Amino acid sequence: MNLKTSSKLEKILKQGHIAVTSECGPPRGSDPEVITKKGNLIKDHVDCVNITDNQTSMTRMCSLAACVHLKQMGIEPVLQMVTRDRNRIALQSDILGAASFDIHNILCLTGDHQSFGDCPEGQNVHDLDSMQLIQTVRYMRDEGKFLGGDDISRPPDMFVGAAANPFADPFEIRVPRLAKKVACGVEFIQTQCIYNLDKFEEWMRRLRERGLHEKVYIMAGMTPMKSAGMAKFMKNRVPGMDVPDEVVKRLAGVEKKKQAQEGIDICVEAIQRLKEVEGVAGFHVMAIEWEEKVPEIVERSGLYPRPAI
Repeated sequence: MNLKTSSKLEKILKQGHIAVTSECGPPRGSDPEVITKKGNLIKDHVDCVNITDNQTSMTRMCSLAACVHLKQMGIEPVLQMVTRDRNRIALQSDILGAASFDIHNILCLTGDHQSFGDCPEGQNVHDLDSMQLIQTVRYMRDEGKFLGGDDISRPPDMFVGAAANPFADPFEIRVPRLAKKVACGVEFIQTQCIYNLDKFEEWMRRLRERGLHEKVYIMAGMTPMKSAGMAKFMKNRVPGMDVPDEVVKRLAGVEKKKQAQEGIDICVEAIQRLKEVEGVAGFHVMAIEWEEKVPEIVERSGLYPRPAI
């Protein structure tokens, strides 16, 4: 694995600590206080904070600007970048823009289809796909060159990540698809939200059979449920999500005003179980618009205090 980057996240993982990251969605406006408030809620309990890139195809403050706001607060950001909205010129340009602010982590994604968002008539780009974006960042960093072959005067210094969904169909191709991303040069993976622990552990077992846990850091994605209604929606309406019936029943089995706390309990129990799974290198706690609960989850899971790097 790469030894050159200045990424705090990479250093924590390389030193064998269980890493913890979280995630913030930028505002649908230009007020930076929205993102700085979220950052202040979680900064002491996580190693890095992802900034989503127009998630669900809704137009928001750009990920790069929001990352800069976190950087100025002393929080290490993870720049999420989707291929939906940019061609290879713009992708390389934004990578350099992030590097100019010493942003040292990037998550390479495809992005949700524009039909889900507020501009369904918008044209997607996908000049590159997410695997080619991984290759592009590695090429720019390791070779110090643009895709066109010219030298970069100050190459980006970035730890390169991507996403993985262990639950999408067909299940049999999930590990081979991850292997392709590893071959493209990905260095860390953040997974889709995990509720079916048995299936995730089977995915990890297959991953270990191919030795992939020794080639890439796997960070398990965790999202606390706020209610039984949220669990039912995610089970029935969100593609690629696997929410077992027992999770829905457990949430529905308590009175409504206690369901949010039950959801946090389920999340904490899952982290405690998955901490023991070989190859799980960290946790990505996604409590979008519920950031105030991240400290409780991290502390109760035995992941606090965070290591000083």
